[in-house]
Amino acid sequence: MNIEATIAQALARAQAGGLARIDAQMLLLHLLQRPLHERAWLLTHDGDALPGDALARYQALCARRAAGEPVAYLTGSKEFYGLALEVDARVLDPRPDTETLVDWALALAAPTARMADLGTGSGAIALALQSRRPLAQVLAVDASAAALAVAQANARRLGLPVQFAQGSWLQGIAGPFDVIVSNPPYIPAGDPHLAALGHEPLSALASGADGLDDIRAIVAQAPSRLARGGWLLLEHGWDQADAVQALLRAAGFDQVQSRHDLAGIARCSGGTMPAKHPGPMK
Repeated sequence: MNIEATIAQALARAQAGGLARIDAQMLLLHLLQRPLHERAWLLTHDGDALPGDALARYQALCARRAAGEPVAYLTGSKEFYGLALEVDARVLDPRPDTETLVDWALALAAPTARMADLGTGSGAIALALQSRRPLAQVLAVDASAAALAVAQANARRLGLPVQFAQGSWLQGIAGPFDVIVSNPPYIPAGDPHLAALGHEPLSALASGADGLDDIRAIVAQAPSRLARGGWLLLEHGWDQADAVQALLRAAGFDQVQSRHDLAGIARCSGGTMPAKHPGPMK
């Protein structure tokens, strides 16, 4: 026998069980096959009864969320920079903080810029750049064939002509690029917070004892793949700006600086190759 409840009662039970209000709303909208931005619809229909066995299925979704599974994996979608992306456990759940990196890249990129997004995952950054610079040449790179499949599917669905390549950062990628961006793994391998992110691919999160191994690799490879005056922009952890800036300066980058997210945290650091630099690898 199905247990009945109204929309308001189902949401109240989910929140009483510890779910954030927005998570409870998005999961219910997904279950009811409503667009995820229609949170106001739930308020205007809060007295409606849930159909059939919907309450049991909703409670199952809420239990998975309470166990730490990202809402994006449960709904199969995530909005990033105004784009509706399909995501699943093969890729990192795109974070709003990463839009800071996109904003910075767009501020630097000419209409026909050549750009590369390293460790593209769902394709979020590359697709956002391509959507705002339709004449640009955007290459998305990832070491994971499974992640590339997700990104390529998003590109096809959105009709965006991003190019894709499988590889470890810039190995085998010749360039030259005007802008290289990356949101690489940057969490220290021993960080206790990783336990709460167990549903996401570890390879997209952790990077060595201090979290900087992948950033070191990118900083070392980027100078020979940048056009003269080209920029390398990197997302990093909340307390890593000084360390990343030091790595960039040691590699010969100029105009090294950081950008803050909406919370005032130094979220990204980058620099440019001076004109006197030998230029991209042939």
